[in-house]
Amino acid sequence: MHNLSTVIRFGLPYLRKYWARLACGILLGLIFGLSNTIILGATKTLLDRMFPKPAVASASEQNHEGWKAKAQATLAPVRDKISSFVDPWLPRSSRPVDARQVLGALVFFPLLFAFRGYAGYLTGYCMGWVSERVVNDLRQDVFHKLGTLSLDFYNRSTMGNLITHVDGDTQALQKALNFGVSDLAKEPITIVCTVAFLLWLDWELTLFVVGFLPLCILPMTILGKKMRRASRSNTQAAVSQQSVLVEFLSSIRLIKAYNLEEQATNRFGAHARRILQQRMKQIQAKELISPLMEVLGAFGLGIVIIYILIRHKTGSDLAVFVAAVAALNPPIRKVAGLHLFFEQAVAGIERLMAIFREEPTVKEPTVPRRIKPFAREIRFENVTFAYRDRPVLQNFNLALPYGMKLGVAGESGSGKSTLINLLYRFYDPQEGRILIDGQDIREARTAELRAHMALVSQEIILFDQTIAENIGCGKPGATRTEVEAAAQAAFAHDFILQLPAGYDTRVGDRGVLLSGGQRQRIAIARAFIRQAPILALDEATAALDAEAEAQVQKAIDHLSEYRTVISVAHRLSTLAKMDKVIVLRSGAIVEEGTFAELIRSQRSFGAMARTQGIFSDAHAHLAH
Repeated sequence: MHNLSTVIRFGLPYLRKYWARLACGILLGLIFGLSNTIILGATKTLLDRMFPKPAVASASEQNHEGWKAKAQATLAPVRDKISSFVDPWLPRSSRPVDARQVLGALVFFPLLFAFRGYAGYLTGYCMGWVSERVVNDLRQDVFHKLGTLSLDFYNRSTMGNLITHVDGDTQALQKALNFGVSDLAKEPITIVCTVAFLLWLDWELTLFVVGFLPLCILPMTILGKKMRRASRSNTQAAVSQQSVLVEFLSSIRLIKAYNLEEQATNRFGAHARRILQQRMKQIQAKELISPLMEVLGAFGLGIVIIYILIRHKTGSDLAVFVAAVAALNPPIRKVAGLHLFFEQAVAGIERLMAIFREEPTVKEPTVPRRIKPFAREIRFENVTFAYRDRPVLQNFNLALPYGMKLGVAGESGSGKSTLINLLYRFYDPQEGRILIDGQDIREARTAELRAHMALVSQEIILFDQTIAENIGCGKPGATRTEVEAAAQAAFAHDFILQLPAGYDTRVGDRGVLLSGGQRQRIAIARAFIRQAPILALDEATAALDAEAEAQVQKAIDHLSEYRTVISVAHRLSTLAKMDKVIVLRSGAIVEEGTFAELIRSQRSFGAMARTQGIFSDAHAHLAH
């Protein structure tokens, strides 16, 4: 019951939206349960007509029949109306067979079973309709929740784990709602109505038989705990396997280059064996329910037969009671199986609840202030920041006037990209603040803040959509004219027209159908169409060859016109046109000046430049 309440409490906010269809499914489930009892009652009625009871009965039977007679007298008006309609159509041993009786005998049970069958079908359909929509809503909520979380959450999560949250965890709930709730609506009422019918037939024997039902609880409890342990272990193994798969697919070029196929296959296989082991435990727990229930049911059936023989019951009583007891077996077995469904669902729900409890470290302001159009300066004021326990910036100060193009250089890990991450509010500093025109960026909505900025990074992200759609991502609702104008500004228009479908060409997963330079120019066009006053360039040409870099740099120079630019670069030649260059070391500015001034210096920037083959005019003259 605890597992059921956990599933219901978690799913209730989603179920409320579809209460009408849910109520219809539950009502039809009740009708299905009643229909089983109607079939048993109809069977007994027909057998009593075919094989009448003897006139003399025992004292116990007379008492029981007297109790039933009183109850039947209460229902006599309804019974008489039904009997007057049905009686001519059903055969009776005391009268000759006519055409109506033959027809009635042929269609009597098919009609009853069709009624039950369609009630069961409609119950399953309604519950399936509800569960599919509930899980679809849940998946969208999980996806939306992941979108609200800050980058530090993704830094401590694996891709396989995130995929499992959206797919695997919600699928466990889907099974519980689809099959579990459907059976929960049908089978308990079937059990209750069947037991009530058995009490009607013989209350003493029924109470004796029902006494065996508690014996089902112990194996259900033991197997349920086993199922939950196996479900948790299976989820952990599936997450690890999913991560290996994502790594393999995203790194296939490297894997082939280093002949790592066998190693990757072995890693995948190790997780697959763990999953297989845990799934077999789940199957074992699930399949053990049936033989246990069947053995208990068969034992009880044997006792029923012996009891009926001792009590000298009629053939119809024997047949109907045995059929009714046998009819209890499937619903009891399904109800027992519900426990396992809900055990599996709870394991997924616990993981989903953990996701919903996650809070972004970068929070939206309670009362946001509207950010004004950028006009004066960007200022980093006493900013201290660390990734977990690794300090990056310490009391960092920087002023970037409107319209300035700032280059940022330094060794790996010196804090170059961190400046852009903080400006975009991918992270918030532990101390200090970042101001745009004197306004703390934490006071503005992140969406509004980022609308004032455009980003072009080394990691070129293109979606598996058309080129026009990828460019249009920079400005939702952009017209085709605006898309083409942005492509022309990024010097991408000509090569796009040479593609098979032009702007409607799909670029493939991560843009694999385009070259590196083409992908980067699409990314620059996406920044162009945004028309943002602040431009962040994060190693934008680092992954390109010399020819592609020249093409992309031309597009970047065009994009940088009339904008405030922060350009982070390891390749120092890309900073030549910057108004000012700062050099970072351990999160602090150790050098600053124009590109030419720093080249002539004998300090770290000059040393890095000479390492990359960049010399000042004086050095170049001496070299010749």
